[in-house]
Amino acid sequence: MLVERLLRFALLGSSWVLYLLLALSVASFASALDRFRFFRRHRDDQGALSRRVRAALLDDDFEAADAALAASPSIEARVVRAALGFRAGGPGAVSDAIESELGRERAALERGLTLLGTLGNNAPFVGLLGTVLGVIEAFHHLGGGQSKEAMGNVMAGIAEALVATGVGLFVALPAVVAYNLAQKRIGDIEAGVTSLGKLVTASLKSRERGEGGATFSWAVAPAPGRAPASDRAPASDRAPARSPRPAGDAPRDAAPPSRPGRELALAPEGAPAFAALGEGAAGERA
Repeated sequence: MLVERLLRFALLGSSWVLYLLLALSVASFASALDRFRFFRRHRDDQGALSRRVRAALLDDDFEAADAALAASPSIEARVVRAALGFRAGGPGAVSDAIESELGRERAALERGLTLLGTLGNNAPFVGLLGTVLGVIEAFHHLGGGQSKEAMGNVMAGIAEALVATGVGLFVALPAVVAYNLAQKRIGDIEAGVTSLGKLVTASLKSRERGEGGATFSWAVAPAPGRAPASDRAPASDRAPARSPRPAGDAPRDAAPPSRPGRELALAPEGAPAFAALGEGAAGERA
């Protein structure tokens, strides 16, 4: 019973498969045309936009950068401009905002690609189904008789089956090409968003480092009880240095003499040198 029902379905021929493939081809071309118009409408010179934004950020002019992004019709500019409003939170906040905005735009970028990918992968199998149905119909006519008319029906069925295969390939190939081109364009948009986002975060990092970084210089603080070098007597007025004592005359267990020295301290530029370290060290030696 089941085989007879399936045979009756197969004997319907491959004509309905051809009409289905025709409808699918119209949907495929409509989706491809929509993607072409969408990407063309949001096309811009990414190199020129990047140079304008870079020049504005180097001048620390975020208003000019925002104006340059607002004047561009590209999706990259729209995503980065939306994230630029979070610059008060620092580079991390801007990066998170870019990812969020790009995820929101992904639905518009990938609209219709599921249909194109499905048709590109499965349209040949739909055509193959029409081929199989046409061959079944041709063999059914062949089993009905050996007349010249029966042989003509067999040839017509086989030709119709081959047409179904060709139509399936005709639907699949343009869908695959449109799908690959759209994926390539989406990849370029994501790369452009990453490039512009890196410019913004780099500018914010440089700005934070310039505002929060302190500049230090090494200063020499005299030890307690020792006059600064500027107040000491010239070398010509000092007493001549004594000759070193032979090493053999000094007691072996004697500690080295304590001499007042100079201690190094880390002090900001323009501030007096700190003598705290020198006082602490002198206290320990005492």
